[in-house]
Amino acid sequence: MVREWDPRTASSAEIASLLDTLNAVLAVDLPRDPPWRESSLREYLSEVMPGERRISWVAQAEPAANGTPGPILGQVNVLLLGDIGVLEVLVHPSRRRGGLGRDLVLVAARRAYQEGFQSIGVEVVGATPAVAFYESLGFSKEYVETRSVLDLSAVDWAELSEMATGIGAGYHLEFCPGGPPDDLIDAYARAKAEVRDVDDGELRPSSYDPQRLRDSLDCLHRRGMKPYIVLALHEQTGEVAGLTEVVVPAQHPTRADQYDTIVVQDHRGYGIDRAIKARMLLELRSAEPKLTEVQTWNAQANEAMLKVNAELGYRPDREWCEYSVDVAELVHRLDAGR
Repeated sequence: MVREWDPRTASSAEIASLLDTLNAVLAVDLPRDPPWRESSLREYLSEVMPGERRISWVAQAEPAANGTPGPILGQVNVLLLGDIGVLEVLVHPSRRRGGLGRDLVLVAARRAYQEGFQSIGVEVVGATPAVAFYESLGFSKEYVETRSVLDLSAVDWAELSEMATGIGAGYHLEFCPGGPPDDLIDAYARAKAEVRDVDDGELRPSSYDPQRLRDSLDCLHRRGMKPYIVLALHEQTGEVAGLTEVVVPAQHPTRADQYDTIVVQDHRGYGIDRAIKARMLLELRSAEPKLTEVQTWNAQANEAMLKVNAELGYRPDREWCEYSVDVAELVHRLDAGR
């Protein structure tokens, strides 16, 4: 039974059941990833940025003979933002290849179509059954990143300390747990605007506007995701010359997620990228002593950042692909196959 589902009002038993399915999927598809925890999972599933909406459905087994609700065997949500809907689909490994995934995609695609959206995107992890599944539905690959993982137990901390100081004269680094100070928000947003000129195809664009940046940081906190930022400041102008962001989610607190790393064009060539990322790792060692890994995603064409990551000790792990499809064509294809 597929039904619309609101994580904000769902029972604790339903949240726990969804977590079981999520971890069952991880155990099969990404067995080296840490299992997720229930901490702030409800908030992670429900909180969104202003102007965005997330609509969810679950597939739940029939109740037991004694009336106990059946487990959640699948879930789909569509995040409606800008001019695209972004899908996330989970199907318990025991229920794959039975049509449940198609049913979940169909209900979400129909809603996106009704809402006037023309395309849907989805992140697909390489070397998992999801690749063939989405391609069979007509999704086309638009963008590919490499996910790399750093094992903090293997880091040479003395060497990392040297990297953190290897920055050109006229710059200094600042560590900002929780987000940049308010007096630097405008300069921070200007630095992030550098990515506007890069047609990277990402489904979730960075925040360039100062107010949207504030909203983004607030949303992270509400979702149980703790941001850490290291800034490179140009001493002569006070401008943000570079930045790197890492988020530690309550849902998997032993593995942090690297977000943007940006060096403003006029300040490249001074060792900022490597220094800010090295300084971040040194700060995380103290701020998050339970952290064991950091994962990052980079475009395969971004050779400079891939080189920096390799110097820091990151090792390539998986391809991370973004697919998209025309909504009307998807709905027609799925309806015709029923």
